Amino acid sequence: MPNFPPQGPHTNSHAVTLNRLKALNALNTPLINELNAALLEFESHPEIHAVVLTGSERAFSAGSDIKEMAPLTFSQAYTTSFIESWSNLTTILTKPLIAAVSGYALGGGCELALMADILYCTKTANFGQPEVKLGTIPGAGGSQRLTRAVGKARAMDLILTGRNFDGVEAEQWGAAARAFDTWGDLMDGTLRTAESIASYSMVAVKAAKKVVNKSQELPLREGVEYERKLFHALFGSQDQKIGMKAFMNKTNPVWLHQ
Repeated sequence: MPNFPPQGPHTNSHAVTLNRLKALNALNTPLINELNAALLEFESHPEIHAVVLTGSERAFSAGSDIKEMAPLTFSQAYTTSFIESWSNLTTILTKPLIAAVSGYALGGGCELALMADILYCTKTANFGQPEVKLGTIPGAGGSQRLTRAVGKARAMDLILTGRNFDGVEAEQWGAAARAFDTWGDLMDGTLRTAESIASYSMVAVKAAKKVVNKSQELPLREGVEYERKLFHALFGSQDQKIGMKAFMNKTNPVWLHQ
């Protein structure tokens, strides 16, 4: 089940930790259900403005629980929409999500990390989509998100061979935003970023997340038009007036998140 580390008294971010340590945080339906429930709670909590998702130093998640998947028939997987709920966090959470990855992030674990808005990792993190070695393919968006992150040629190479790649490569290729030397550095850097994001207007942050995500769905012209409409809409927010007035007065803005 997910674990919720204690947060500081003045924080506007929160962390959730995958906590199936004996199974290297292998993902199964009960764990995903608890994670989605936690994200729903974070989404509705007015004081939480950014969310961190992590695992342990040894494993973010070693992948999907094969024991759960192996006996499924086509009709069972199809009629129950197996694995579809794993992508709920990409639609449920309008607040920024940062994944902090150390150790294994394979198969479903790699896919879960790629669902985050920002992915940080250690340099020794171990990513991969090895599904071909099990006679199957990625099923939680790996073929789509990895391709968007690293390009078709590299994604095709990784998915067809099932080979792993480390955190240094993930950063170089654009799958990860930053790679850190140690677990401690990773968590410190991730929480600092979460706190930085959470210190801004939640109205502006949510809008920024939305327009960046739209860039992955729309052609350039339509994407720019969508961005401009949301940019214009923010002139109706109180925080836009607060932020620009504070800038002109050389003071710190006090956001209302309205």
